Amino acid sequence: MSYQVRLKVKYNTEVVSALKEKFGYKNVMEVPRLTKICINQGVGAAVSDKKLIDNALGEITQITGQKPIATLSRKAISNFKLREKMPIGVKVTLRNERMYEFLDRLVAVALPRVRDFKGIPSKGFDGRGNYTLGVTEQIIFPEINIDKVSKINGMHITFVTTARNDEEAKALLAELGFPFKSSKKLPRNASPVRIHNRCSISGRPRGFMRQFGISRVLFRKMASNGLIPGVTKASW
Repeated sequence: MSYQVRLKVKYNTEVVSALKEKFGYKNVMEVPRLTKICINQGVGAAVSDKKLIDNALGEITQITGQKPIATLSRKAISNFKLREKMPIGVKVTLRNERMYEFLDRLVAVALPRVRDFKGIPSKGFDGRGNYTLGVTEQIIFPEINIDKVSKINGMHITFVTTARNDEEAKALLAELGFPFKSSKKLPRNASPVRIHNRCSISGRPRGFMRQFGISRVLFRKMASNGLIPGVTKASW
């Protein structure tokens, strides 16, 4: 039996049918699919140290299993000591099996290794069905040996799909296992921290008198008018 990529099999067997049922597609060709993954890493410090480009090329090769190319500067900027066509980053484009293999490792292994990981934001869509994810450290990938890393670099990972809008693209990526953050937000002032120590009548957050449950401003006014039993002006 030949080797088959897990996510590719999952897309053909589960994701297509789920998206057809959700959006009511009549033709299989209408179902959005992932076409390519573009990984771009900027190495601004390579202006002074060209070895950083070689290190970045080696790290991206280990992460993706495909050799990247160096990106060159388009124009010279004297303030940054940057010359035209000087290597300042690396990029690689993944398609077909390598694309699904990288995506599987990213979702199942790399992202859970992010410190205090609570899900990825759903704000990275561009309105045309593409999603860009920012990674701050390359050491979240298990292929990278942290002892051999000379400099921590982040990267941008862009997922290009055939979806017509952001809703279809998000549904596709969610079916493929993307751990998006929950979009359900609490209503304003619903948090018990915000409700705590507020005047029960006016809602004033400052000058709260715990014994009476109201603010001191309202307390003085009510005590002066004799609205609080047992409290007179002399006693408070």
